[in-house]
Amino acid sequence: MGSDSVKKSVLLFGAVKSSAPLKGFKVGDKVVYPGHGVGQITSMRSKAVAGTEQQFFDITILESGMKILVPVVQADSVGLRKVVDKKAIDKVYSILKDRKGKIDTQTWNRRFREYSQKIKTGSVFEIAEVMRDLSVLSAEKELSFGEKKMLDTAQSLLVSEIAIAKARPHEKVMGELKSFFCN
Repeated sequence: MGSDSVKKSVLLFGAVKSSAPLKGFKVGDKVVYPGHGVGQITSMRSKAVAGTEQQFFDITILESGMKILVPVVQADSVGLRKVVDKKAIDKVYSILKDRKGKIDTQTWNRRFREYSQKIKTGSVFEIAEVMRDLSVLSAEKELSFGEKKMLDTAQSLLVSEIAIAKARPHEKVMGELKSFFCN
């Protein structure tokens, strides 16, 4: 199976019977799906699951084209959220600039597990901490292959969300974020 077919695969998360409201999302909204980044709700549909009609959001991840099917009643529990606002971006920038914390001295695989959990939360603030910590650490020593990939993932997730929120090109946002780590 090629990487394009994997990228465009559909993820389906367990549904629960409910007549809950649509969680404040509507078709056309840009949303953030944890670990995958910014997507757009392209449609809503009903689908029979285990003999019960369920409502689903169809979401297309903007960076990869991956399609994700999320049960409306599970939107909160899977971490689906709106794109951040300016106030949140200011806090992200503060996190990236903050150098008061000490560099984590755990083994790389423990750091990797911790950072993986932070990215899976989908919190833009946790992702900013991962980018900051790994960027600072990379100035001190060579990152492991896994840590380099984790740094790339954190950067990509932050850049795509901030670019959408600020309506700016990805390249400009990437330059802005990287400038926080120039000594």
